[in-house]
Amino acid sequence: MSNQKFTEIINSETPVLVDFSAEWCGPCKMMKPILSDLKSQMGDDVRIIKIDVDQNPQISSAYAIQGVPTLMVFKKGQMLWRQSGVVSAPDLMRVIQKFV
Repeated sequence: MSNQKFTEIINSETPVLVDFSAEWCGPCKMMKPILSDLKSQMGDDVRIIKIDVDQNPQISSAYAIQGVPTLMVFKKGQMLWRQSGVVSAPDLMRVIQKFV
């Protein structure tokens, strides 16, 4: 994904949950069903995108991603929340609902 495309996405009025991950990361694989569950529960209230840190080093570097998974919530280009590690769907929903 280009930096420009990423910037366009995170400038949305809708909260955007960004999952910085990597193919080789075990905990990252655990996030896939969690994010799927979250999307099915929240629908259009959130946009969820996955950024592979190995394929997008510029974006990863810009946000100082040290470990994966790292999850961030953006709205109107502002980072509103950030946490590394696996986060449950109910916890993510509580975070995102603060910004809807």
